[in-house]
Amino acid sequence: MAGMVSSFCLGTPAFAESGGSAFTMTVKSTASATQPEKKVDKKAEQKPGKSVQKVAKAEKNGAASSKKEKTVEVAVVTAPTELRSDTQERGLFSALFGGAPQMLPETQRRDQELRERELKKGKKFKVKADFQPQVVDYSSSYSRGTIVVNTSEKYLYLVESSGKARRYAIAVGKDGLKFKGTGKIQDKQEWPRWIPTKEMQERDPAKYGKYKDGMPGGPENPLGARAMYLYQGKKDTHIRIHGTNQPWTIGTDSSNGCFRMVNEHVMDLYNRVRMGANVVVL
Repeated sequence: MAGMVSSFCLGTPAFAESGGSAFTMTVKSTASATQPEKKVDKKAEQKPGKSVQKVAKAEKNGAASSKKEKTVEVAVVTAPTELRSDTQERGLFSALFGGAPQMLPETQRRDQELRERELKKGKKFKVKADFQPQVVDYSSSYSRGTIVVNTSEKYLYLVESSGKARRYAIAVGKDGLKFKGTGKIQDKQEWPRWIPTKEMQERDPAKYGKYKDGMPGGPENPLGARAMYLYQGKKDTHIRIHGTNQPWTIGTDSSNGCFRMVNEHVMDLYNRVRMGANVVVL
């Protein structure tokens, strides 16, 4: 198995971005600034006693405490942005027959934004007929649900039976950055966050340094609309099967190790792949 590679599509799968800001909140003392008048009889006025002294002291303390204000710094933390619709409970039919999960509202909103963005462009990128997802003959001993990536063919196969598989076109790693081996899908995210590798940041700080804390998921994010994360045991291989904002690179050796797919295609694959699916990279 080839060694680990530093991939353009790297990111930390299990850690979301969080931001914080602070605002100042003024909390006033519970003591009232105005006290009701205390009635003191003339005898008490002529001869101040302990009761009069106590009243005077209380009024003085009340007036002083009313002037005191306490400033409290309250941090407002932005909620993490990690979208995993697979964590939701599926209906009985979906659980038995493998139907697509119900997408989270935020995922649906971003998916709609992508569609609207494509419509505004006017001219949609046209994928070659051979690169369209399609069921093909595929004889193998792999179990149903296994993902087989053939880097020389630049195709990914999702095994559906002993003789059939669903085929997707992909972009693979450049020479010297090709990953080969096996693993399992241990994380899946919609509109994932992306962090450039340390090597990328050192190589081109002007381009990648600003994303050292991560780029939020969106149309400009290199990971595209979906990402599936390949692990070997508990170890993250840093290899992803993901979408792209560069669909014209499909069918080429252009990535830094990960496997790119057209956004629409990776969304389809994402709905079909279960957590824990076996992955074989040839």
